[in-house]
Amino acid sequence: MEPVVFEDFLRNISINSLRVIDEAIDRKKYVAIDLSSTNKVLFGFDVSSSKAWEEYLHTYLKEQHATVAYGGYLEQRDIYSRSAYFKKESSENERNIHLGIDLWCDANTKVLSVLNGEIHSFQNNTNFGDYGPTIIIKHCFENIEFYSLYGHLSLASIKEVEVGQKVQQGEVIGYLGDSAVNGDYAPHLHFQLIRDMQEQFGDYPGVTSTKDFEFYKNNCPDPNLLLKF
Repeated sequence: MEPVVFEDFLRNISINSLRVIDEAIDRKKYVAIDLSSTNKVLFGFDVSSSKAWEEYLHTYLKEQHATVAYGGYLEQRDIYSRSAYFKKESSENERNIHLGIDLWCDANTKVLSVLNGEIHSFQNNTNFGDYGPTIIIKHCFENIEFYSLYGHLSLASIKEVEVGQKVQQGEVIGYLGDSAVNGDYAPHLHFQLIRDMQEQFGDYPGVTSTKDFEFYKNNCPDPNLLLKF
């Protein structure tokens, strides 16, 4: 299926916006946030510090009278340069273009399956700056398979889960982790859609380089086709 057709397929799965975090949070309490390399506000604090990020996000949410800050699909960010796991020698190979949507909110916030599916895989990705505990769900609609990835969870989120376990849309599949377990970030959910897992298990790139941009853009369509912010 061509990328544009697949995007239409995702867009038409539901006319309503779908949830991936606690449904009790009013959608009026969501606000967009810009964490791109061009946001000069981010030059004002140490972006390598998860504590500084938490302070910045807390202030931002308070000023916006919001509970959740969201955004980041295909956003080019400087934050990943703090980690050798992402940073390469040449700018072409440096992975700094974000492939999912982040939802920044409190640790222990409920994380929900976006649609009916089954657990494809899970893993604790422990590299500095990585996902930490991660769950990937396989979905099948109209005989078309695709996957959703939930990164930066708590350790408890992957203790009882099993591969092949059925999950329902809106079911609680885990909780957000804190900086001690989530790759050293302020608490947030990394939510990503994936067409082809490429035989990966419990992990899939959430950030791409300029060189590989077109492939990953096509393989990881915009999650907002389902979330509809």
